[in-house]
Amino acid sequence: MEKRTGLIILLSVLLILIIIVATGTGALAIHPLQVVAILLGKIGMHLPVAYDETMPAILWFIRLPRVILAVLIGSGLAVAGAALQGLFRNPLADPTLIGVSAGASFTAVLMILLQASVPVLRNMYIMNIATFGGAFVTALIVFRISRTGGQAMMTTMLLAGVAINALCNAMTGFLTYNANEEQLRSITFWTLGSLGGASWQTVSGVLPFILLPVILLPRTAQALNVFALGEREAMHSGVKTAALKTQLIICATMAVAAGVAVAGIIGFVGLVVPHIIRQIAGPDHRILIPCSAITGAILLTLADLISRTVAAPAEVPVGIVTALVGTPVFIWLIIKQKKLTIA
Repeated sequence: MEKRTGLIILLSVLLILIIIVATGTGALAIHPLQVVAILLGKIGMHLPVAYDETMPAILWFIRLPRVILAVLIGSGLAVAGAALQGLFRNPLADPTLIGVSAGASFTAVLMILLQASVPVLRNMYIMNIATFGGAFVTALIVFRISRTGGQAMMTTMLLAGVAINALCNAMTGFLTYNANEEQLRSITFWTLGSLGGASWQTVSGVLPFILLPVILLPRTAQALNVFALGEREAMHSGVKTAALKTQLIICATMAVAAGVAVAGIIGFVGLVVPHIIRQIAGPDHRILIPCSAITGAILLTLADLISRTVAAPAEVPVGIVTALVGTPVFIWLIIKQKKLTIA
């Protein structure tokens, strides 16, 4: 208990520090103390720190929504990855690998093409609900295909995920082929992943869809610990496995779909972050899920900070940054696990 609390506090403090630094970094540099003073000034607490009169507007309307969006999406992707890995009892299970992201992306692209003739579809909540539907359907198909004799077969699940990914990508490609120039620019946004369109409107649009899974999924931690022993053993231990699986799939797809709706496909966060936490704190889901949520927020906030500063004034899509960072980390984790297995 002390270890879990200590790690959560440590990661939370680190996240707050990174938020402050990321919010102050940009074309107009804002010192961390100035960032704190501006934010506290919004709630009536005034610190004796001087800052330019243009800084509050830049911080509040441009940078802070983007940083908060990175925190929300990173947290949602990581907690979804941890939950799906626990559900399928497979460390390779991730929203991208099993087709959830591809299903959500296909639905988002479809919505982009329909928005020209049906303007009401531009509403952020409608977009989130639609992408959730696409992600949920693909997750359900993969899960159904992988079931044999009441058990989810891991190898079959991954193969089904590859097949669904290919199908969704093919349908997305067909829609892209029929898109006009303006729609192609928007579709490119979804494909590469970007937080460039962040605003308080987008933050409010994804907040309920991500906050709910982040709150509910840690409550399944004890059941997931028992579920790791096997579905049959979990049933004998009193775990309502059918309800557990339904809750996990709905919450995970909700978090992923919300992220895809506003930022496109951002890979490796849901795959790598739970692995990192397991290396530090072990496989106990009571630690794994909440720490994954915080670490995912840290990772995506840092990735977005790199994406908008490494080639300034140009901006590198954040999906490229997470892939460049996540791939070597994941390879290192595989090699480390391989050495432990041989030993």
